[in-house]
Amino acid sequence: MPGHHPARSRRTTERKGDVRERVILDTCEALLARKGYDAMTVGDIAQGAGITRGALYFYFGSKQEVVTALVARTVEHLWERSRATAQADEPRQAIAAAMRRTVELWNEHGLVMRTAIDLSLSVPEIGELWSRTADLFITAITAVLERAGVQPGTEPDQASAMARALCWMIERTFYHASQESREKLQKASSTCEHIWLVSAGLTV
Repeated sequence: MPGHHPARSRRTTERKGDVRERVILDTCEALLARKGYDAMTVGDIAQGAGITRGALYFYFGSKQEVVTALVARTVEHLWERSRATAQADEPRQAIAAAMRRTVELWNEHGLVMRTAIDLSLSVPEIGELWSRTADLFITAITAVLERAGVQPGTEPDQASAMARALCWMIERTFYHASQESREKLQKASSTCEHIWLVSAGLTV
């Protein structure tokens, strides 16, 4: 029936749009590695994605919007992993799994996360995404600490305050280590895992 064609066409267009957007974001991530945020242009992204500048503007209004969408895609993985950490039962296993997932994600998308940190103060949308990500990690770390027997609360020796300090320590440690090598990231993970275990009273 003729009435069925518009719906089928819309669904096809949506699928193609999703693929095209993914290609744009993948291209942006590759260009961040080759040129960096400041040197990268909308024209570079469009050319790498195999589309015109005009076609790119159908999806994103600026380079900043592309990078913001790329950060949003990346932090979704962080959110998934932080939820998995919060739900794990045994604190030692939860900590080990959290650090393993963190290393994997920084190995895969460390440049995107460093860009997010660098732009978080100057681009409000990215700052909000990164702040929400940190809050979710702090909640997950707090849950692990409390299951390990750390007293709930916001005093310096209580779970919430300790979780906040651990979260920012992990961020800064991985930020710097990811600029060097995978070996440095692995060492950073081991260091952070040890400090987290000590904080949870699980080193014996």
